[in-house]
Amino acid sequence: MEFLQINKLKGKRFPLKSYISKLSFELARNPKIEKNKNWQKYIPKPYKAVLLISADFELAWAFRFTKSEKNPVENALKKAQLARKNIPGILSVCKRFNVPITWATVGHLFLNSCEKENGIAHNNLKRLDYFESPYWKFDKGDWFDADPCSNIEKDPEWYAPDLISNIKNSNVNHEIGCHTFSHIDCRESVCSPDVFKSELNECRNIAEKNDVDLKSFVFPGHTLGNIDYLKDLGFSSYRSNYVNTLAQPFKRKDGLWEHKSTVEFDIRENWSNKYHIYRYKKIIDRAIKNHTSCHFWFHPSFSNKFLVEIMPSIFEYIDKKRDEIWVTTMHEYTKWLNENI
Repeated sequence: MEFLQINKLKGKRFPLKSYISKLSFELARNPKIEKNKNWQKYIPKPYKAVLLISADFELAWAFRFTKSEKNPVENALKKAQLARKNIPGILSVCKRFNVPITWATVGHLFLNSCEKENGIAHNNLKRLDYFESPYWKFDKGDWFDADPCSNIEKDPEWYAPDLISNIKNSNVNHEIGCHTFSHIDCRESVCSPDVFKSELNECRNIAEKNDVDLKSFVFPGHTLGNIDYLKDLGFSSYRSNYVNTLAQPFKRKDGLWEHKSTVEFDIRENWSNKYHIYRYKKIIDRAIKNHTSCHFWFHPSFSNKFLVEIMPSIFEYIDKKRDEIWVTTMHEYTKWLNENI
């Protein structure tokens, strides 16, 4: 069987982690399946499941404080350049198979240009204090030091109105969501309510100028926090990333919907293309069998190999299963939930 095939590579360690992951998957332990006897309440007829796909659309903003690189800003620029290369191809695959994506967009990407005022970038925004997390380290300078404060022609890694326009003008019914203005850590221990509100209000103001009404929210770097303020800031749902899950959405007391993430689109070491495709198809089948929602997510800066050699097969399978699974965006699904529950 494909999942039991282990490559013995000279000079490389036994891929135990890969094998354990495959075994856990075959035992249906990852992603975790949360069954619900009242599944008909959450899935419109005649479908058996719901499929959401969201993209963390951030270009260079996500990686400028990463701890895993000696030169994080240089790495951020490379990631942004790869994302810019991939996004036209992603939109093409979406169009080919009519698969919509919720593009969780860093607010700064709406801008054509920006400049410092009194020597400070975006001095109208409140700042995070210095902090360190398992992934990021911000311990000197200003939060916006990497911002070139120029324009899209000079620094396309930090601005993306062209790509946003391409998404909006696509024949596919994509959604543009929110990923904060500058990819902040949203945890309460790091981010005060004032900073959180300042960032999201700035996103909403800029988005409205571009005829975009932000409704869906994705926390940068899985840093869930300040959730209590999302509803009052105009959002109707958010994506959570506590654990890989096939489940129904959860409605909070304030009316905000939580859409649980299922698994990330990405290349895994020691996995063949065939196994990647098999695994994602199997997850879709499990969602249909167990009557859950399935929420794939990804970074547009993922390997171009995934885009060219793996994603088309997954999207083709989604298209074939369209009679059984509703393929939609976070906002459209949340709208249906609010109208029917």
